[in-house]
Amino acid sequence: MNSGVWVALTLSLKVAGWATLINMVLGVAAAYGLSRWRSPARDLVDAILTLPLVLPPTVLGYYLLVLLGRRGVFGAWLDKLGIELVFTWQGAVIAATIVAFPLVLKSARAAFENVDVQLENAARVLGVSEAGVFFRVTLPLASKGIVAGVLLAFARALGEFGATLMIAGNLPGRTQTLSVAIYEAVQAGDDQTANLLVLITSATCIVVLLIAGRLLPKSQQRRQS
Repeated sequence: MNSGVWVALTLSLKVAGWATLINMVLGVAAAYGLSRWRSPARDLVDAILTLPLVLPPTVLGYYLLVLLGRRGVFGAWLDKLGIELVFTWQGAVIAATIVAFPLVLKSARAAFENVDVQLENAARVLGVSEAGVFFRVTLPLASKGIVAGVLLAFARALGEFGATLMIAGNLPGRTQTLSVAIYEAVQAGDDQTANLLVLITSATCIVVLLIAGRLLPKSQQRRQS
């Protein structure tokens, strides 16, 4: 494995790892809120949060440039603080986080809605605080569905291309992830490198999907029973 491939692999794992950690917090929090929120606006909020799942990645990349570019809504303010996100690996993390977020949201919400509310109420009757109910009752019961969603989000973040290319660019050693490196190798006619990168990406995603697949059916069976 040449140094360029190794750098692209480690950068992709770093980007996907950070995106997954962020989504584990934000996605689980949003999923729990939606699963317990009773409002006519809930479906609208859910649709908005799920939008990255169906929008073309280039559209998301464009929105990120509009928001985070030097002349963007937030970019101009960040530039004054000396914070640069465009053409950085941190920008790639933001792109991967947004693209993969709906996978955690959907899986975690289904897992939370599958939790028996009577068990939560029983814990409250016994004097357990709301935080205690969540961490000692709700979260453990929903954990397998959440983990499955987190794994799927990691795989999606690892393979992110369109939004990443637009916001982070293709800078070898700095922002060139596996998917972007594959694109460059194909453009350069370097089939050997392209095949190696494709093999690494595919093998990693297959392992992640196999693990997630062992968790998802069980959570679905509990939901149906």
